[in-house]
Amino acid sequence: MVNWSMIGAMVLPNSGGWLGALTMSGQVRSKTGVSWYDTIKKPSWNPPKWVFGPAWTVLYTGMGYASYKIYEDCGGFTERAVLPLSLYGSQLLLNWTWSPVFFKYHKMGWAFVHIVALDVMAAACSYSFYNINQTTIYLMSPYLVWLSFASFLNYTIWKMNNDDKGNIKPL
Repeated sequence: MVNWSMIGAMVLPNSGGWLGALTMSGQVRSKTGVSWYDTIKKPSWNPPKWVFGPAWTVLYTGMGYASYKIYEDCGGFTERAVLPLSLYGSQLLLNWTWSPVFFKYHKMGWAFVHIVALDVMAAACSYSFYNINQTTIYLMSPYLVWLSFASFLNYTIWKMNNDDKGNIKPL
């Protein structure tokens, strides 16, 4: 029997990621071969563009499955599930909205503030999940590690490209 709740929980975060990717249209890849992302300064340790899609697919699927485990362990949308699933939804919304801030509007400083808020929310979500089902930490930890890396990358790119055009100045 197909477990549609589990499948839905794993597809949901990916669908938001796919919608967020639409806001990056022409910003990371371009028909002309040169996109905005190609023109900004990046550190030598910046991953190649092709890494991001597969990485986010794995991370979104893992966090989606973790949310399903919490949903199941709490008996659905019960009082016990309110806090962890609300934190999950909140961090997911922050996650999805980071891309337009960085890629569409080119606000690297605000994107850094945004991703720091996401880091805090994702950590709180992971902790709340862990308190219900300890195995979810194995699903959420790769996400937290990637977010830490992404935060440092965002900060570094912002610092390397600070031009006083609406970006927050580096610390």
